[in-house]
Amino acid sequence: MEFIYDILGIPFGYVLRFIYELTGNYVAALILFTLVCRIFMLPSSISQQKGAAKTQRMQSKMRKIRERYAGDQKKIQEETQALYSREGYNPMNAGCVPLLIQMPIIIGLVAVIYKPLTYALQIPEDVVTTLIEGLKKIDVTYTSRTAELVVIEHFKSLSGLVAEKYANQIRNFDFTFFGLPLGQTPSYTNPSVLWTVPILSGLSSLASSIYMNINQKRNNPEMGKNPATGCMTIFMPLLSLFFTFQFPIGIGIYWIASNVFAFIQQVILGFTHNPRKMVARLMVEETIQRRSKENNRKLVIQKQRDS
Repeated sequence: MEFIYDILGIPFGYVLRFIYELTGNYVAALILFTLVCRIFMLPSSISQQKGAAKTQRMQSKMRKIRERYAGDQKKIQEETQALYSREGYNPMNAGCVPLLIQMPIIIGLVAVIYKPLTYALQIPEDVVTTLIEGLKKIDVTYTSRTAELVVIEHFKSLSGLVAEKYANQIRNFDFTFFGLPLGQTPSYTNPSVLWTVPILSGLSSLASSIYMNINQKRNNPEMGKNPATGCMTIFMPLLSLFFTFQFPIGIGIYWIASNVFAFIQQVILGFTHNPRKMVARLMVEETIQRRSKENNRKLVIQKQRDS
């Protein structure tokens, strides 16, 4: 697993370093990095919005199939699969793509957060190794993953081990958020001000989920009746809350910013890619295609008669 962190950490480290040099603030760099990631995922979000409209349109067609073959479950399944095949529709694809895209981003960011000296500041490997070895002399607890975070936390005791240019670089590196070290991880059993980050993460996710649920019920009342929709509204914020208790608060800040940008994106796409308008457009396109097929069929029949 570590090699995956290393592979993804290098490119993300360069991107974050570039943004950090522009802003001079690591938290601002994290937030702008999140915005860049959201923009990168915008095409998949638009595709997801179109998929929701497609699903809504498919539901009306499936309802007609159920009404036509009521009581014959086998025939309903056959006609439904035939409909999926004709329309090129796969219900399993709905909502998965954005999450799959986001996972490598999270893994890469975890690597950067755990190794800010290596990836963000690009301190040479031998210098980082010297600093980590120095931790043994000051008797502090650390793991291979948290070593660089502990170095930053105890750098006053280690600064004499490296050249002054690297020492100044690390001293001037603000690895905090409102005074909270970005490398610290909130604890379930130890209530503290660090809990602010997971709570904000859960609340921002809840706001986004509620907005999505309201829109879904407005645009697709039938799907809004599905109990799974209500469960997801609660499940995603709880998952967000749980997730941000597992990693340093730097990851939590990314998660909060991601939720906020996702909410803004939903609002914008609600105007630019409104599901109702897209369904109406799909119906017009289907009507045009149907009439085109009918006209072609008539032309073929007419040519056969003329010959």
